[in-house]
Parts: sequence; C-alpha cells; structure tokens
Amino acid sequence: MGHVFAEIELSNPRQTELSPIKSNALADTGALMLCIPEHIANQLQLETESLREVSVADGRSTNVPYVGPIKVSFGKRFCYVGALVLGDEVLLGAIPMEDMDLVVNPGRREITVDPASPNIPHARVKSMTS
Repeated sequence: MGHVFAEIELSNPRQTELSPIKSNALADTGALMLCIPEHIANQLQLETESLREVSVADGRSTNVPYVGPIKVSFGKRFCYVGALVLGDEVLLGAIPMEDMDLVVNPGRREITVDPASPNIPHARVKSMTS
C-alpha cells in the first residue's frame, strides 16, 4: 500500500504571535495520537503537561513528554489536541483525523475530508437527550 502523507499546519493557541509550522505528516490510522519531534515542540513553545508511557514496536516502553494544547489544521478543518514528543517526523494519528472528520484513501495515497460531511466535521454521538 505505501505511506500516506497529509499537509498539515501546527500552531500553539496560547502563543498566537508565533508562526504556524507546516508539515508533511505521516498519516497512521494504527496510531492514536499526534506525535511531533522535539524541535517542533520547542519552536512552538509548547508546555509539557505530563509524561506518558509509550510502547514501541519491539515491545520496549519509555516515558515521553506530552505537550499541548496544539492546533492541527488540514485545509479548512482544525482540532486541538495534545501531542507526544518523540521521533523525527510528524505522525498524524487517528484521534486528530477523527476529530477533523478526515479519511485515508490508501489507493490514491491521500487524506481527504469525509465526502459525507464536506462542509463541517461530523461527529457520531450516542444520544442527544438531556
């Protein structure tokens, strides 16, 4: 199938004077979180909120900084999430993709807005009773 990348923009909503960072992020539906390299966390002056334990493919576990909030934008869609600081590239996981209602098209190797909700993100909820 190959890798799928998405052109996204990352910014710090608490530091609006800082310029957003554009990134070609690896989209990974098997990952939950947004992951960013340390240099991006530093450039955006993101605060470490806590440490999170992560497990890597070979079974090892390690603690990494969890920073945020971070604004993730894809086209006209955006969301606010926390990010794990690890690796050397931006990884866009399932949580921010779901929040922006994005879909992965593996055949075309691209990320697109869900065609069922082209104007605003759609969220599926269990009940609307109060």
